[in-house]
Amino acid sequence: MNKNIKIYIAGHRGLAGSAIVRELHRLGYSNLVTRTHAELDLEDAAATLAFFEQEKPDLVFLAAARVGGIHANNTYPVDFLMSNLLIEANICRAAHA
Repeated sequence: MNKNIKIYIAGHRGLAGSAIVRELHRLGYSNLVTRTHAELDLEDAAATLAFFEQEKPDLVFLAAARVGGIHANNTYPVDFLMSNLLIEANICRAAHA
């Protein structure tokens, strides 16, 4: 695969996402695109679409998720599930727009 392709890693600060970034760097990929939650709210469909239209990534790794630890996950399971499904749906829609 071309080492210069533009790769977006959603969730680059998390456990999985940060490992993906490290591995891509190790493999020689340098055109990596990341955004923090403060920079891009992936639950916002319009913002997600605008980001994809601007950046036009060639490849996307989706490691972003709303997490809260065991207590929060047990207390608000539906809220976390719905947020994470929304993130996935928004990225899928934007990537194929």
